[in-house]
Amino acid sequence: MTDSGRDSVIQAAGRADGGSRRGRHVPDGVVLAIACVAQFMVVLDVSIVNVALPSIGRDLHYTPTGLQWVVNAYVLTFAGFLLLGGRAADLFGRRRVFLVGLGLFTVASLAGGVAQDSTWLTAARAVQGIGGALLSPATLTIIVTTFAPQRRPWALGIWSAVAGAGGAAGSILGGVLTAELSWRWVLFVNIPIGVAGVIAGLLWLTESRAADGAPGSPAPRLDIVGAVTVTLGLGALVYAIVGTETHPWGSAQTLTLLAVAVVLLAMFAAIELRVARTPLVPFGLFRSRSVTGANVVMFLVGAAFFAMWYFLSLYLQNVLGYSALRAGMAFLPMAVSIIIGAQVSARLMPRTGGRPLLLAGTILATAGFAWLSRITPAASYWQHVFGPGCVIALALGLLFTPLAAAATAGVSFSEAGLASGVLNTSRQVGGSLGLAVLATIATDRTQAMLAASPGVRQSIAAALNNGYARAFEVAAALTLAAFLASFVVPPVTNHRSQSEGNGGKTRQRHTGTPDAGAATADGSVHR
Repeated sequence: MTDSGRDSVIQAAGRADGGSRRGRHVPDGVVLAIACVAQFMVVLDVSIVNVALPSIGRDLHYTPTGLQWVVNAYVLTFAGFLLLGGRAADLFGRRRVFLVGLGLFTVASLAGGVAQDSTWLTAARAVQGIGGALLSPATLTIIVTTFAPQRRPWALGIWSAVAGAGGAAGSILGGVLTAELSWRWVLFVNIPIGVAGVIAGLLWLTESRAADGAPGSPAPRLDIVGAVTVTLGLGALVYAIVGTETHPWGSAQTLTLLAVAVVLLAMFAAIELRVARTPLVPFGLFRSRSVTGANVVMFLVGAAFFAMWYFLSLYLQNVLGYSALRAGMAFLPMAVSIIIGAQVSARLMPRTGGRPLLLAGTILATAGFAWLSRITPAASYWQHVFGPGCVIALALGLLFTPLAAAATAGVSFSEAGLASGVLNTSRQVGGSLGLAVLATIATDRTQAMLAASPGVRQSIAAALNNGYARAFEVAAALTLAAFLASFVVPPVTNHRSQSEGNGGKTRQRHTGTPDAGAATADGSVHR
């Protein structure tokens, strides 16, 4: 799609939504900054509370098992509502959904920051997750529909760097705020950013949404039944896996929840295929090798990287004896590595396409996790954590841009929000399931080590170390599986070689970046 064609589509969408502001030019950099700041908040809130959990538990009298819901209440609702958020952005307008999501997220942050008991905070975190689920896909689709294909890899690189750094920065910022102020500031910090984002969105974002149907056709509607069913199904599945720390895999509660999840997800598939007039997920989307491959890779990568931040934070504090502040600062080099990786990826992708970067990123992550699994109770940060941590973070930065591009490559303008919502759901569900499974594996390993050396004080740190090391070994296996899954994503021919092979004549090609109607020479959409 050319710049003029893209602008005309967006302007038409703005007129359909009463968007008289379409005539006013807004610099693309301003739009990118607004989207990136909002995405940074969403990603940040997954990890920022980790360092603050002990203080939260003491102040609000959480039980040891209940404390996990400070994190899980956010992740579960975020994952469950992402598909609805992406579809809502397409149907009702990216600007409108962006503002609603950001406003809800900000209000929930305020409510959580002033919470007086555990139920209050858990509920606020769940509402934060819903706000994030509306906000996150809107940020990506705003970028996809704002930037022309030639500049889109650069914009996605910036967005990816910010999103990736948000995960690492959460641990750093959480440690600083908890140590210097209070755990409540890990939530209060969102308020000024959210207010500024809403004001900026009102002033500078212009509306875009999926084109209206043919005259006389029924107005598109949200698939509410499908959204509720898939949300409950994913919630039951994640809850079952997360709960295995207190209820074994073979327990009645875990098996019952897994059965409920299977039934609900089967019902969702039936609703989408047979009942819904406007399906939340048109399953034909997954006929695209690019979309399917990107989501499989993202699921596996999410499972590994969620666990990396979690276990590395515990290792630094529980084994090496770091304070919360020192542990948070230990993640700073990794945040820088993510930014470097994302920028390198954005510059290489127009030349190489997405698949080589996916292969390089996943194999680099595998090497990093294997290296990190060699940790010991007497390890040095600079010798045993800094190197592998930076390698893994660099790999994560390399992966964000090609994954975002592949997941929306060849997808129509009207389904851009849906595709980005599916990709985000894959990451969150993979992260939740992966963390629960790896935590169970690590706990089992630790308990086995403690049982072998009861009453020995030195064995506690060694047992914890062995549990975390085992989790990193499994994470390496997950990223190796992601490496193999990357071959599903179609290769992309370099523009220069393609032109030379066509007698020097320029022809339209699929670039591996998300574009409505990216076509091959014969006019067919590249899948």
